[in-house]
Amino acid sequence: MASLAGETTAAVSATTRGPAAAPAATATATGRLMSIDALRGLVMLLMLLDHLRETWVLYMPVSDPVDARTVMPALFFTRITSTLCAPVFVALTGLSAYLYGQKHTRAETSAFLLKRGLFLIVLELTFVNLSWRAELPFQFVFLQVIWAIALCMIALAALLHLPRRAILMLGLAIVGAHNLLDGIVLPPDHPLYVLWGVVHERSVTQFLGMTVKINYPVLPWIGVICLGWSIGPWFTTLAANERRRRLTILGIAMVVGFTLLRLLNIYGDTPWFVVPGDRLRTLMSFLALTKYPPSLLFLLPTLGIGAILLGVFERLEGRRVSRWLSVLGGAPMFFYLFHLYLLRILYLAALAIFGPNHGAIFGFDSLAWVWVCFAALIVPLYFPTRWFSALKRRRKDIWWLKYL
Repeated sequence: MASLAGETTAAVSATTRGPAAAPAATATATGRLMSIDALRGLVMLLMLLDHLRETWVLYMPVSDPVDARTVMPALFFTRITSTLCAPVFVALTGLSAYLYGQKHTRAETSAFLLKRGLFLIVLELTFVNLSWRAELPFQFVFLQVIWAIALCMIALAALLHLPRRAILMLGLAIVGAHNLLDGIVLPPDHPLYVLWGVVHERSVTQFLGMTVKINYPVLPWIGVICLGWSIGPWFTTLAANERRRRLTILGIAMVVGFTLLRLLNIYGDTPWFVVPGDRLRTLMSFLALTKYPPSLLFLLPTLGIGAILLGVFERLEGRRVSRWLSVLGGAPMFFYLFHLYLLRILYLAALAIFGPNHGAIFGFDSLAWVWVCFAALIVPLYFPTRWFSALKRRRKDIWWLKYL
């Protein structure tokens, strides 16, 4: 949602009231809220780490939720570093949409969300899918996070015409109650199988000779984007100190709520278990949460930590780390596409040079090399993203750049 946050400064200034009110947010020279971009940039880096894992240790698959009995602990904790990515990004999409709407009519905001959502679906079905397997014509089509964000934007385009309180209540109801639908499992020959796969259950189907895998059922994510939209007024009517306080309290409450509900082991995700004599694997079981679709217990800590981090980045406004991360978060779609193609090129080059060493694929024998590659790629990815961010600022006449 790079472009939705791009016009927020004037909106923030115009809606903050009272002589005692501190500035609602600090913005970059482009008019963007640095704290939002910095948090988005951080989760983009965590996403890079997870995609490196999927590229170089694909022969070590992880289930959903991760099986704490069998998975290597280092792989488990590498995997869960990425759990913040999708929830935080979808929530920030809702927040950015609200801020965009402060300078546009609801009709204009709705139209932009609809067009951007359709644009993202096209990207998912073409450039994104090509990056994962580098094959033409497609034999497999993966409907993943960009697909989910696109459908969430399209849904929000309709829902934003409701009162904000109604959107908030709908978001809370979806996030809190959607696990009640877990027992509905449709067989592949059911007439509603594909639709239910889009809504709430991962599914695989055949279409035009291709295998289509829906990995991101969208219903819970619609709840998340509604919640992100609902905290928008905090950034337009509250003083900075009060907003940071609310974000921190909200985040802590969500993490505590997760801990208490998880300890009860009665609702919200697959039950955890005790591994006799192995406290580490017991902890892993406690932290092994379902992402596809995201359970209530998956969303509580990830969104809670996201809220805390957003408050932290507001305190770090203007600091070097915040400015640096905000560059990555200011052009997230460019970063996303660029890093996917870079990883695919590197993998194909390694496969051509060294040949397969784990069945039909090439992979690192040690997970430590994933972390080495992660550290090595941050700077090479930063400079092209900075270039593209500058291009977007400079070339306002190129209309399609705002969709990236």
